[in-house]
Amino acid sequence: MKISLKIFFILIFSAVFLFFSCSNAKPEIKYGFIQSVLLNNTAEGPKEHFSFFIIPHDDDGIENLDELHLYHDREQLRWIIKSGEWITLTQDGSTWIGTRSITSRETYLPRGVFRAVLVNKGGDSTERYFTFDGNARYAFPEIEISGGIFNVNSAWPVNKLIGYDSSGSYAATVNLSSMSGNVSDLGFSSNVRSAALWAEDVSSFCAAITNIISIRD
Repeated sequence: MKISLKIFFILIFSAVFLFFSCSNAKPEIKYGFIQSVLLNNTAEGPKEHFSFFIIPHDDDGIENLDELHLYHDREQLRWIIKSGEWITLTQDGSTWIGTRSITSRETYLPRGVFRAVLVNKGGDSTERYFTFDGNARYAFPEIEISGGIFNVNSAWPVNKLIGYDSSGSYAATVNLSSMSGNVSDLGFSSNVRSAALWAEDVSSFCAAITNIISIRD
């Protein structure tokens, strides 16, 4: 009986130790960024969205993370991205989580200091501050495609065509080396039926994307 009780208490102690060692581990926000993206999807003209992504860490794995909050305290704004809603990306060995859908009722989002809060399923959280002051320095880009010829009007430093298949799913991206030319010379496969122009200014963390248009006659 004494041996059994000793084993029992050892097991209880071990379970309690494991519980606290796991549940008290705070998640981390190792790195993050905010990017402004203008979308020409309203009758009034382009509307601004933010893309917001972080590199998270949790001792119990990324699957233990529950929510990502983004606050703009001065304007009293808050956005909540739940684990079932965020986008997960892997690049150069790092896993990113975030969203491309930060919006507000206004056409443009506020600038200044943002506060990110990462919460795991145990309720532990951490926060990190980000400052974003980027603004688009170029007019909204334009693209026309007719008769198998494309023409782009853009002063943005980087211009790409994002191709989509007949179901509207992403298919491929092509970097534009010329502002006009034959669609057939872009190298899109035959399953790409439409495209949007993505214009980007990497130095200011700003971009713009046009409406999707057909690239096939």
